[in-house]
Amino acid sequence: MARQPDDKTAKFTSEDSALIRELALLLDETSLTEIEIERAGLRLRVARNISIAASVPAGIATAAALAPAAVNAASAAPANDFATHPGVVPSPMVGTAYWAPEPGARPFIEVGAKVDVGQTLLIIEAMKTMNQIPSPRAGTVTQILVEDGQPVEFGEPLVIIE
Repeated sequence: MARQPDDKTAKFTSEDSALIRELALLLDETSLTEIEIERAGLRLRVARNISIAASVPAGIATAAALAPAAVNAASAAPANDFATHPGVVPSPMVGTAYWAPEPGARPFIEVGAKVDVGQTLLIIEAMKTMNQIPSPRAGTVTQILVEDGQPVEFGEPLVIIE
């Protein structure tokens, strides 16, 4: 890279812009929320904001701000709509969500299913450990907001129970 890492007045080069666009596309393709790289003394972090309540700290290069053509606006919208829903069950951890105890097995829940307090809704694999996510309330599952095998973030809406 042509600029020094501590030169705050330097402009992005076309190579920098291409790298940012490439990383933003990678975020969309992999459902990741952030990527950070360091190359030739330049550290770059590309992130997207997936929560309504979360804000982006100053100095962080977000995919939406730096590469608007590379960001698919539809990919972040659905999760944000449910973040404040009164029946939302948020993810208690970062990991990979699974609908069933093993591949090919019957899912723990389906839309329309009645659930009791403490009933397993899904599991989240975190650090090679399968964590059962219990229902915090009794009710009917009206929506499942994550796909089977999808990476999830802390606080990300998983299920709506009404």
